[in-house]
Amino acid sequence: MTKADIVAEVYEKIGLSKKEAAEIVELVLDMIKGTLQRGETVKIVGFGNFVVRKKGPRKGRNPKTGEEIEITPRKVVTFKPSMVFKGFVDR
Repeated sequence: MTKADIVAEVYEKIGLSKKEAAEIVELVLDMIKGTLQRGETVKIVGFGNFVVRKKGPRKGRNPKTGEEIEITPRKVVTFKPSMVFKGFVDR
């Protein structure tokens, strides 16, 4: 499913114009991105949690040369589905 598919679903189910539906979807996604950028967790009841996690430095290997390299610390976003969501998918 793409963002355009989500916009089409909102358009069909709520009855807004496609432009309004696109603006709402974009607004929700921007709010989620902004919250994660600040390092905060996004909890959507019945769906799951988006969490920003810090990864420390580690050793890696260049696959072409086999040379050992240092991978710098970074932040990553992880998703943990809720039990309700897991149950829905397992049906």
